[in-house]
Amino acid sequence: MSKPVKTEAELVDMARAELKAHADCPDGIVISVLRTGESWEFRTEADAATVAKPGYPECVALIVQIGDHLGKQFDVKG
Repeated sequence: MSKPVKTEAELVDMARAELKAHADCPDGIVISVLRTGESWEFRTEADAATVAKPGYPECVALIVQIGDHLGKQFDVKG
């Protein structure tokens, strides 16, 4: 059975919604989808000022966990 398909934008929106529900993350974290063969994962990017803010490492770790969770439920469109 195949998984439901979502666009990259839908997956990023889902991650942001879950992130807001669970953590107080600094603004400025860019989330993108990296395709790896048949699977995908989230990648994050931020400027030095955002990286230096409290909670940044925890938020990145949470984004990775959210990506693992969503990756088991959804395929990425394209």
